[in-house]
Amino acid sequence: MQKRIAHLLAFAALGAFLSGCGNYAPGRALEVATGLVSHQLCSAVFVSGLDPQEFYREGIAPMVSPAGFLLSHKVDRERSEVTASFAGLVQSRAVYRAPLGCVLAHGSLPPPVVIGAGSANASLLPPIAKHEVVQSADPSLKSALDRAFEEPDGAPHRWTKALVVVHNGHVLAERYAPGYGVDTPVAGWSATKSAINALIGILVQQGRLKLTGPAPVSAWAASSDPRHAISVDNLLRMTSGLDIGQSLTSSALSMFDPSAQMLFVEPDMAAFAQRAPVAAAPGERWNYTDANTLLLSRIVRDQAGGDAASVHAFMHRELFDKLGMEHVTMELDGAGTPIGSSHMFATARDWARLGLLYLNDGIVGGVRILPQGWVDYSATQTSGSEVFGYGAGFWTNRGAGAGAQRRVRGGMPADSFMARGNLGQYVVIIPSKRLVIARFGNSHTPGGDIDTMNRLVADVVAAVTDL
Repeated sequence: MQKRIAHLLAFAALGAFLSGCGNYAPGRALEVATGLVSHQLCSAVFVSGLDPQEFYREGIAPMVSPAGFLLSHKVDRERSEVTASFAGLVQSRAVYRAPLGCVLAHGSLPPPVVIGAGSANASLLPPIAKHEVVQSADPSLKSALDRAFEEPDGAPHRWTKALVVVHNGHVLAERYAPGYGVDTPVAGWSATKSAINALIGILVQQGRLKLTGPAPVSAWAASSDPRHAISVDNLLRMTSGLDIGQSLTSSALSMFDPSAQMLFVEPDMAAFAQRAPVAAAPGERWNYTDANTLLLSRIVRDQAGGDAASVHAFMHRELFDKLGMEHVTMELDGAGTPIGSSHMFATARDWARLGLLYLNDGIVGGVRILPQGWVDYSATQTSGSEVFGYGAGFWTNRGAGAGAQRRVRGGMPADSFMARGNLGQYVVIIPSKRLVIARFGNSHTPGGDIDTMNRLVADVVAAVTDL
């Protein structure tokens, strides 16, 4: 009976797609589904080296239910691409382009990107561990990791894949699921937004960008444009006022959402975001949408030189290399803009290194790469986000709102803040305990498995305090 109901719902949704227009047009709505399948599976196989069947079952199938039986896909290893089709009506193709990751081919591939040869710049961050997996001998810490990897008997599943605990700059303990290891890049989803926060901070520190005043978006240059007043601060804090959907929750209806269509239908995502009208004055309303971060990503690209090769070099030279992030891929859209809302892949240790930059107040190896006060600015709760507890590119527990207080009651210290992504991706930064806890998986439990994460943080804090 459940299967029959799912089929009926899927066909009903299909009928709605076929009778719609604009964001409800059949091609655009269906292409969100095929674009998600082809792009995420391409990245999982060719960037992360994961088994496609297992990843589809755990990372994609629950997201496209109940219409999943209408979706098909093919992994072509010879051509390094993945195609996905919805009932034969719409097809999407994602192609792997090392070292840029995967890109959706909207009709044809973007022009080739020539990446300059040369080795990575020397890391300013000292090594945080040897190559071997760090096993903790402390029973309390081992128990904390064991609990984080416990799997319920049935859906919704947790599927924890990688977990790293860094204390005082060194890996104290870590654990990986079968098929994953210290060199496996994992998807950050919206934790990627925190990397864009860092790149924006670097530009501010270098004197090339300001938080206040009109953001450098050429499409909004006219003072008569209501979007002209939108600042970089507004974009970081999700208070731009742009009317372009929301990225806070996902469901089957997300195929209609313009922010989802931006990610999986549009070849130039930032250009699409620039055309959005305003629904509120800048700073007046908090609305979490990927479009804000895609606009920041375009600003980073333009400041770095304006093309794919320049922004790739800038990100590695100014951030990734300095932190010793050796296995990181920030994917670009068809226009060469980083998909900074959601598509950075890095090892759990590399994600932890990003956390260490913020634990150490924006200083790495004695060199300040983020402005003084940037970390506190990023972790300061944004007015209007109190139900969730959001800062500027980070989720934060530094506030009196329900979201922050719920996490604090669950076990996270009140000074902590985090990079956080869909399906349970976390990099929790706890300055008072000198801790960074990075956890990644395919969790379909409520709130991205936040209850398990609260418990993990509480268990680790207790174990470290007893050491």
